[in-house]
Amino acid sequence: MEELVNTLRATEKCGPEEFKEGRIILVDKPLGWSSFDVVNKMRNLLRSELGLAKLKVGHAGTLDPLASGLLIICTGRATKKIEQLMGADKEYVAKVTFGASTPSYDLETEPDKHFDTSGIDQDAIITALNGFEGEQMQAPPMFSAIKKDGKRLYEHARKGVSLEVEKRLVEFKELELINFSDLTATIRVVCSKGTYIRSFAHDLGVAMNSGAHLSGLIRTAIGNLRIENAISIEDFHKLITASKN
Repeated sequence: MEELVNTLRATEKCGPEEFKEGRIILVDKPLGWSSFDVVNKMRNLLRSELGLAKLKVGHAGTLDPLASGLLIICTGRATKKIEQLMGADKEYVAKVTFGASTPSYDLETEPDKHFDTSGIDQDAIITALNGFEGEQMQAPPMFSAIKKDGKRLYEHARKGVSLEVEKRLVEFKELELINFSDLTATIRVVCSKGTYIRSFAHDLGVAMNSGAHLSGLIRTAIGNLRIENAISIEDFHKLITASKN
């Protein structure tokens, strides 16, 4: 992905015209917020603080409420770059907990099945991760926003309806076990667009003749844009307030 020169810097004052012209804002999304919550908050701040009532604001890749980390927000003409940004590889730090699976593949739902974990250790996890590297067909979780039969999959799932979901081609480019403690593996994942880390956690449990779910997730990079350069929503508010002065 080519360098994006209009990325907003945390110390940069930026007035209405700059946001209209287009800025790419790297935001550290808080845990518990949806991606839409962040877009809505920032749009409202730009309207109330800088009078930008008709400004286009969008994000380049959803993060679930139970995930935190890098969310790219685009304003004005920079919204035309959203598709390009969404096509970039993603980097995550995922926590995968073994011994129980959940219907949502994460902590949104309670565990529904429990499994033996006697074969789970650091060496076994590394061996299993080696088997995931490269291209593979992955089934999205039932608790997802993908549409089938005119409804989102999560709408079917919440009614207890299970449907066959078409698998998608994804690619795991790097998988690194960072830590393993108390049946929870911390794994660095670099993957292609469209990869569900929740499905990866579930499938890793199956591959190890056990069960697993995603117990934590931080997105650390999208292409060459990294979380280290992101700002909090609070700092963004301070930045645009300072821009008025």
